[in-house]
Amino acid sequence: MKRTMKSVSLTRPQDKALGRAIKSLDHVDFPQALSHFVSKVVEFDNLILIVYYKNHNPRVVYREYKDPRVYRDMDSNYVKAAYLLDPFYQAALDGLQSGVHQIFDLAPDQFKKTSYFLEYYRDTTLVDEFAVFARLGHNTTLTACFGRDHTSNTPFSRQELAAVRNYEHILTALCEQYWKEYVPEEGVGVTLPPVTDRLRTELVNQHNISLSPRQAEVALYILQGHSSLSISLNLDISKETVKVFRKQLYAKCNISSQAELFALLMPIFSIL
Repeated sequence: MKRTMKSVSLTRPQDKALGRAIKSLDHVDFPQALSHFVSKVVEFDNLILIVYYKNHNPRVVYREYKDPRVYRDMDSNYVKAAYLLDPFYQAALDGLQSGVHQIFDLAPDQFKKTSYFLEYYRDTTLVDEFAVFARLGHNTTLTACFGRDHTSNTPFSRQELAAVRNYEHILTALCEQYWKEYVPEEGVGVTLPPVTDRLRTELVNQHNISLSPRQAEVALYILQGHSSLSISLNLDISKETVKVFRKQLYAKCNISSQAELFALLMPIFSIL
C-alpha cells in the first residue's frame, strides 16, 4: 500500500520568521528569533530555555514573560530543588532528547495530586506547557519551554500542539545548531552519585533517618506523582511490594502523607 506524505506549508509570516531565526544562528538574539517564529505558529505567554545535566542542577539560559509571577521562584526554588520533580527534567534524564512534548503527556499518572504541583507549579500560574527538546551533548539536554499562564488562562489545544509538532524537527535542529558549542558550567563534568544516594546520605546526616536504596527510589517516585501501580512498573516489582516500601518509608520518616514527605525532603533536595 502506497503511503502519502503530509505536506506542511509555511505561511508568509512563518516563512519570514523562520528566515530570521536561521539568520540569527550566529548572533546572540537567536532566542528572541526562535520565540518570534514559534509565536507565528501558536500563541504563548512565556518562554524559558533550560539546560539539564545528569545529576546536576539545571541552568536557565533565557526567559521571557508577560507576567513576572510565572518565574518568580525559578532561581530560588526550581533550579535548586524543584526541578527534580519536573516531568520535563525526568524525561530528559530518561533519555528523551528531541522533539516537541507537552508536559501533561510526560507527567506521571498522579502528577496533579502531588505537593509539587499543588504547592509550586500551580503557584507559578502556569496552566500548560510544551517543550522543544534538543540534545547538546552527552547527558546534556536543552528544553525550550513555551507556556500559558493566567495571562491567557487557556491550555494548548490538540490542534495547536499538532501545528507546533509540524515543525518539531526544524525547532530541534535550530536549537541544536545554535547551542552546538555549548560548554556546561564548571563542575558539571564531575560525576556525582545518583540523587537517591545523596538523599540517603543527607537524611542520615540531618535527621538520623536511614533509608534503603529502594525506599529512597520509592520516595522520589511518590513525589514525582507516580501511583503504586506506576512505581511497580518502573521498578519491576509488584504493586503490593511498593505498598510495603511506602509503609516502611513513612514509618522511618515518622510521617503519614505525601505532603509531609514533600516538606521533609525538599529542603534536602536544595543542597544535593
